[in-house]
Parts: sequence; structure tokens; C-alpha cells
Amino acid sequence: MNQLAMLPRAVDASGFRLGTPQRAGTLTMVPVFGPAYPGIVPPRSGLKLSRVVHYGQVELTNPASSGVAIVPLHVGYIQDAAQNHALCRSAFIAAGQTLRFDDACCVQESQGGYLAGRDDQWFFVLPVELRAAALRQRGVAQYSKLWSAIGSFNGRYGLPARGHLEQVLTRQRAGLTQFQSRLEPLDGQLGALFFVGGALAGVEIAPDPAYFAEVWTALACFAYGPAAWFSAGEPGEGAALSATSVDGLRAELAARRRGVADEVAERLARAAWQPGEPVEEERYLGLRLSTVDSGPVAGQYVTDGDRLVYASLFATAA
Repeated sequence: MNQLAMLPRAVDASGFRLGTPQRAGTLTMVPVFGPAYPGIVPPRSGLKLSRVVHYGQVELTNPASSGVAIVPLHVGYIQDAAQNHALCRSAFIAAGQTLRFDDACCVQESQGGYLAGRDDQWFFVLPVELRAAALRQRGVAQYSKLWSAIGSFNGRYGLPARGHLEQVLTRQRAGLTQFQSRLEPLDGQLGALFFVGGALAGVEIAPDPAYFAEVWTALACFAYGPAAWFSAGEPGEGAALSATSVDGLRAELAARRRGVADEVAERLARAAWQPGEPVEEERYLGLRLSTVDSGPVAGQYVTDGDRLVYASLFATAA
């Protein structure tokens, strides 16, 4: 495995390569390595939620003195005693600038109160099952627009069918965060492919390893973790190793890893995962933010010329 053939055709992904897959229960993560793109502000230590103006209106700030922020697609914020919000799109925010998203969505149907700016901000990325619905609501100024989809999402997993995403993100947090430790990001890793139950669920590429490290938990635990958690019960370790010597254990473990890698390569080769034609959304200097949404794949990505800078693509039928 050495290329990202599932990216849009116009994107140059020749400098990227795939690493050895890791598996926890039904969630498989394939590391992605490639050329870092300098000058992008990371999403946790750099980008900040400044305030919620009104329900469905969220302001984010890039307080850095230099460097543009690329807002992670479908990022959301949670605080106690406040209406939690998520964004329906990515965006560029220049150094020292604040951007208001009038098309944000509330994800906690009957909770009042406004999110406030804080030094330490816990953020998530919407579960993959909700991402197509959220993307298709970008530009729509209606704070309750995702409640129906959240209710269906909850009902799918045997929870009360209400527009309350915290039923999963906070009440199941102890279980979901196990994926953070059982799937280990590697030095130099700046992206990942995520498979749920053997099917490709998402492709996430960050500008550099620092950006990926800061969005890793939100992706592994909350974007792709719920589908794997509810299908498997918990992120198991697989069948026990049977060898009785150190050399035997090493050989058995290596064979198991080769088997997973071969399985993933076969599934990638068979995946009908070619995105459709992109629609350009906005520009910042030489950077372009584009949306794809046709057939089995949707999401957004950023390029500089044909060089890939950022991508968050996901299966629409998750």
C-alpha cells in the first residue's frame, strides 16, 4: 500500500504513503505519511472558540501572529450547562482574525446556555453517520437543522431518538476514548484511513504531524469510534496469541500484522471510493477549499495548486 488512490483525481498524492494498519475491534486505522505543509495553525493549541453569538452562530478566532487556520471539517465544542454546537463546513481563518459561522448547528436539542471562550477547549468531530447530513446543510442558517438526523443516529443504536448528541459523545466517552490508546499514531504521521467493519469509512489528511496529533482523538474516538463501538461492544484485541516462546510470539504477531495489511490492501483495491467533481468554496492566497459530494463519498479538502494540504472525506452510507 503506497498511494491514496481514493482522493479526487485532480489532487497530487504522489508524495504520500500508507503505513502498517492497526486494529481495535471493528475499527482499523491505516497511518498516512507524507510531505508536511508549513504555516498552518493547529486546531487545539491555535484555533479557539471565542463565543456563541446566538444559537447556530459560532465565532472562532485564530490568535496566532502568523499562519492561517484550516478549521477541521465538522468540528464541534462541548461545555457543561451550555448548548453544544458543531460546524457544517471547514474554512480559512487568517492570523489574528475572527470568523463567524452563521450556519452552525446545535447538537443538544433541549439544552439552553451559550458556549464561552476558554483556555482549554475540548472539541470533537461529528460521528461519520451524521457527516453527510451536516455537509449538505452548510450555508443553511437554522440551529435545529441536525436534530432529526441526530435522533435517527441515536435510535439506530438503541438510545432515545432525540436530538441529543451527548447521549453518545459524553455518556459513552469512557468507552470511546479506549480507541485513543489502542490505536497509536506514529512519529511523522499526518493522516489516516479509517475502516469500520472492513469498509472504508474515512480518509483524514492533515497539513503536518502537529495538526494531526491535535485532531487525532476527535477523529478516532468520536468521528469513527461510535460506529465501531456500537457494532463491536468495545474495542477488543482479537484472538489471543498461542505461541509459548518469545520468538514464536514475534513470528505470530508479524504474521497477524501481515494478514491485516493484506486484507486492508484487498479492500482498498475493491473500494468504489472515487470522489466526484469538486466545487470550490473559498480561497486564501494560494490555498483552495473544495467540496465533493456525489455517490458514496463526500467531504472537503484543501489544495495549493494540485498539492494536497488537508482532506476530510467520508463514506456517505456509513
